[in-house]
Amino acid sequence: MAATPKAASAKARKPQPGLPTARLKDAWRQMLLIRRFEEKAGQLYGMGLIGGFCHLYIGQEAVVIGVQMALSDGDQVITSYRDHGHMLACGMDPRGVMAELTGRAAGYSHGKGGSMHMFSTEKHFYGGHGIVGAQVSIGTGLAFANHYRGNDRVAVAYMGEGASNQGQVFESFNMAALMKLPCVYVIENNRYSMGTSVERATASHDLSQKGAPWGIPGVKVNGMDVAAVNAAAQIAVAHCRAGNGPYLMEMETYRYRGHSMSDPAKYRTREEVQQMREQRDPIDHARAELLAAGVPEAELAAIEAELRAIAQDAADFAQSTPEPEPSELWTDVLAEGVGA
Repeated sequence: MAATPKAASAKARKPQPGLPTARLKDAWRQMLLIRRFEEKAGQLYGMGLIGGFCHLYIGQEAVVIGVQMALSDGDQVITSYRDHGHMLACGMDPRGVMAELTGRAAGYSHGKGGSMHMFSTEKHFYGGHGIVGAQVSIGTGLAFANHYRGNDRVAVAYMGEGASNQGQVFESFNMAALMKLPCVYVIENNRYSMGTSVERATASHDLSQKGAPWGIPGVKVNGMDVAAVNAAAQIAVAHCRAGNGPYLMEMETYRYRGHSMSDPAKYRTREEVQQMREQRDPIDHARAELLAAGVPEAELAAIEAELRAIAQDAADFAQSTPEPEPSELWTDVLAEGVGA
């Protein structure tokens, strides 16, 4: 019998946040790298050097870093189109990511995928995906592969709160629960989907319980606090790795920019965005904690300068490396199968 929402909630242990200073400093550094990279990507888009869509991750950095810190080598990650931060968190080279954004041959998809479609099997990153919710089904497939092979790897499938309403997401939940697949589902609830508030888009007031009909434990997490995210992720990953089936986390987060670079974001006030920046910014919060723990401000300033240089280097590299040869149009189109 499927667990009731109350029973599923009871299975989800309440996380106890807190990171040692060294790990918090590493988390702060990684979040700041994403922030500086995304700011630079926004500049290049404004200059016309990035074509197509470009969805920035600014404001949501604590989610992916907190989760990534709970994973082990070989665990897989798949996400949606707001994906640059996830790539960097997985250890992908900022130069290669920026080169792909600008359509250059040195990019991770040889300049043919752009913002929403780049991959790295080496880093176990299976892409950003442009079709809303499609990555959840594929992520469930990654978890099935781990289950079939009998290894102890865990797959993490990210989605937005808008995608969590898709039918294929619930089909994935059913299959994952039925087969006890090792999949952590992460809903990045940044409140506005493409431009409609979550209150107007879904009748569910607790997205962490969307897996409850299938007995999937879920937890609501402060997605603006990297320590809280990591504490919850540690529990979720351990649950899956132990063979207990899938786990769902709703990250309450916020994006400072529009849905994409072409979005004027008139559906919310400037005061709301400013209040979030001033009171709940994940990077500022972690920096304040580091200072309170005795980390010298000069040390943090040096890291900040280093990360600005890395972002600038990625932008310079992307603008200096060549575009793909025309012959690349014919590559990566068809994989010939092996006959019987």
